[in-house]
Amino acid sequence: MRLQAQELFRLAAGALERAGAHGAMAQAAARHLVAAEEQGLPTHGLSRVPFYCAMLRKGRADGTAHPALKSDFGAVCLIDNADGLPYASCAWALEEAMARARRNGIAFAGVTNSAHVGVLGIHLQPLAAAGLVGIAFTNSPAAIPAWGGKRALFGTNPVAFAFPRRGADPLVIDLALTTVVRGKIMLAMQQGERIPQGWALDREGRPTTDPREAIEHGSLFPIGGAKGAMLALAFELLCAALTGSAIGPEADSFFAEEGNRPRIGQAFLAIDPSALAGCDRYFERVEAVVTAMLGDAGVRLPGAKRFAAGRRAAQEGIEVADALIARIEKLGSE
Repeated sequence: MRLQAQELFRLAAGALERAGAHGAMAQAAARHLVAAEEQGLPTHGLSRVPFYCAMLRKGRADGTAHPALKSDFGAVCLIDNADGLPYASCAWALEEAMARARRNGIAFAGVTNSAHVGVLGIHLQPLAAAGLVGIAFTNSPAAIPAWGGKRALFGTNPVAFAFPRRGADPLVIDLALTTVVRGKIMLAMQQGERIPQGWALDREGRPTTDPREAIEHGSLFPIGGAKGAMLALAFELLCAALTGSAIGPEADSFFAEEGNRPRIGQAFLAIDPSALAGCDRYFERVEAVVTAMLGDAGVRLPGAKRFAAGRRAAQEGIEVADALIARIEKLGSE
């Protein structure tokens, strides 16, 4: 079924409100999920609506929560998400980061008592549109062992960067620290297939090709081996220690039928190029890098595919599976 973004937004927001989210929370979440669909990222789009509805109905997310400023210190602030769906809190954090970076050249805005936050690169787009460099981090429920360990400890701990360009789409670099997303391993398990070496570890911390062992008892393999595990540690500390949030083992899986409120953390950095080499020099240097990249046949700029998909979606609408639309409609009427 092909629908326009506004209709998808209406359906998603209605289902989330019906599940218990107040209007502003539901609309902020729906806006982000539709943006993910527009950018060709359906795994992080409307397929999350039933998942968020379940979190709200089972008390894993508080639909009545309103974010509050917990700490305010010059270029730094901390926002308490208060266990709600965190999209409005993240939008506020980015507004604060933008304003504080304009005043101070750089800003750090943290979010605590948070939850699943969607696509980090989408959160950063307003910063890039304002001519600021943005960096985003989040921790998540345990998925990666400490290097040499056997049990999952750090989350997949994604990171994203957004670098504005003059008269062109920003460069958006957005990745998690696992070799492959958990969903691919789950799909292999459902289809009775083995998984490639380097995707996952068993309960003893050894590489495994058994998807069931990986999902039920093991952990995910970090990108770059020990180097990826070290980055996962660094991002865990940025998101949990600085914001006072839960670490990976303290947060139950986002995808579990039952569980606690995740209470993880996010960290957003905003940097004003005018405070350093200056905007003209910044943009010139970015284009020098872009030109060098595109001079090598086959190179695609990070984020280019997403922005192209977004322009197509604006013209043609967004294709969403009929079964998913029916499920969201049902959630909106229950």
